[in-house]
Amino acid sequence: MPLLDVKDLSIHFGGLKAVTDFSLTMGDNDLYGLIGPNGAGKTTIFNMLTGVKHATSGVIQFNGEDITYVKPYDITKKRIARTFQNIRLFKGISVLDNVKISYNYQVKYNLFDSILRLPRYFNEEEKIEKNAIELLKIFHLDDKKDEMADNLPYGEQRRLEIVRALAASPKLLLLDEPAAGMNPQETQELTELIKWVKDHFKISILLIEHDMKLVMNLCERIAVLDYGKKIAEGVPEEIKNNPQVIKAYLGGEDTDDAEN
Repeated sequence: MPLLDVKDLSIHFGGLKAVTDFSLTMGDNDLYGLIGPNGAGKTTIFNMLTGVKHATSGVIQFNGEDITYVKPYDITKKRIARTFQNIRLFKGISVLDNVKISYNYQVKYNLFDSILRLPRYFNEEEKIEKNAIELLKIFHLDDKKDEMADNLPYGEQRRLEIVRALAASPKLLLLDEPAAGMNPQETQELTELIKWVKDHFKISILLIEHDMKLVMNLCERIAVLDYGKKIAEGVPEEIKNNPQVIKAYLGGEDTDDAEN
């Protein structure tokens, strides 16, 4: 049974067809790329997968369950997490608290325990803080745990978004342009980190990215969107040599770069 099975997904905004008949299948521990020009509908697909937008037609199945019209907070409980194209950290609270928030749906104490400060409350909070700090260590952010999240440099804010998503214990992680704004060295480090995260946490990853070198070096399979329609799907070598992709998105120079 596929982990994620998307069939003929479409969404219309008035007369605009933002995504038309998009289908995608992912298994356990897959690493999949979703690419296309700006405005092709990539983030809209992420929004449908996470319940932010509801499809006009089509079906999204996750772990064999129909989640097409499930609300975002219930999507998280079903163990799908995401990052955003534009960073959406909780400003004005610490790096550590940004991560701890993702554990909320997993806590084993109730309101009564928290009001009376019963042992179960303290035990759970101690466990959450320990787990959050361990995740921050992986991403070399543990020394920044008490800083305000919005005071971090841009690259570290990007990494913190990934940490916060991982704290939700996802089976499927959606990364929306994780390398945006990063320099070449940071991008290479991110590439290795994403590979490690996939294998260490045994999760599947679907990512949107404009950095073709990262996509070609990292993803096992790639789907290409153009004007809301999937025009190609396959392994990186097939995508690099697909005439429709070259015409719609890559272009000759980008194809050469992807081979380096």
